[in-house]
Amino acid sequence: QVQLVESGGGLVQAGGSLRLSCSASGSIFNINAMGWYRQAPGKQRELVAVITTAGTNYADSVKGRFTISRDNAKNTVYLQMNSLKPEDTAVYYCGCSDPSSDSYFLGYGMDNWGSGTLVTVSS
Repeated sequence: QVQLVESGGGLVQAGGSLRLSCSASGSIFNINAMGWYRQAPGKQRELVAVITTAGTNYADSVKGRFTISRDNAKNTVYLQMNSLKPEDTAVYYCGCSDPSSDSYFLGYGMDNWGSGTLVTVSS
């Protein structure tokens, strides 16, 4: 099991930027899928961005504004968020598959989750 801790959330004005970080408890070298999801009040959790061995994928609503990256040496995955909009307000969660697991590619989603970090974008 992988422990994940998110950080970097906060209050920002529309048009501003934030960078979220997700630190893992161990090496992420052999973790095939890591991603960021978000859940706004009254809505279901949705995929924001994922980085896998096959590349990156983004929700249409954040393409061109958000960038996901990972630093295996620091066991950390990042989400750079630019041109933030009020509709980006949500709790952002980091998720990952188990080491060496293909569960994400098999459609089972992520195996491990952080507790979330709140992003609030004011208009």
